[in-house]
Amino acid sequence: MVRQYPKWVTPDRQSHLVRLFLVSKGFCVYGHKGCLIPDHHYEIYIDTLIGDWVKDDKAQRQAELEAERKTLHSRAERRFPIQGQFNGVAKDIFFTDQPQYYLIGLGISGLTFTPFAKLRLPSSYLSLLVDLGDTLRGVSKSKRRKAIRYGKALPQEIQSKVDKLCRMAVRHYLDH
Repeated sequence: MVRQYPKWVTPDRQSHLVRLFLVSKGFCVYGHKGCLIPDHHYEIYIDTLIGDWVKDDKAQRQAELEAERKTLHSRAERRFPIQGQFNGVAKDIFFTDQPQYYLIGLGISGLTFTPFAKLRLPSSYLSLLVDLGDTLRGVSKSKRRKAIRYGKALPQEIQSKVDKLCRMAVRHYLDH
């Protein structure tokens, strides 16, 4: 079993605590005989020391994150090759990279008991419901249900038929 140590535990700090204990013999860390000051006693002193180490580690991690953030933001990398995200050329590149539609899911109509596909058109909130008719007829009942409920993949020939119907429906919608 691997033992997990707190983040503040490092070999240097462990050796410092052991050295401190050996010098103080578990009593006053400053070497006073019969010391009555509670903050000088070994256990209380190491608790505050460990608290300081934890704060230092946290500040160091914070500084590293800040330095990494500055480094990432100072780079001149852009998603589009031309400056300005919404210039004419960048818009053309963005819209040509978008698919014609996004298939949200498959379902069964409660009125006609036939399968349908729900599509979302890119760059819009519009959803289309496309009747799939008998395209899923060649798939077993179990595979149909898994595709509808869990979004599992359909066989390749059936998926190509569904895609063809969806493309035709989107083209018909956009033409009219």
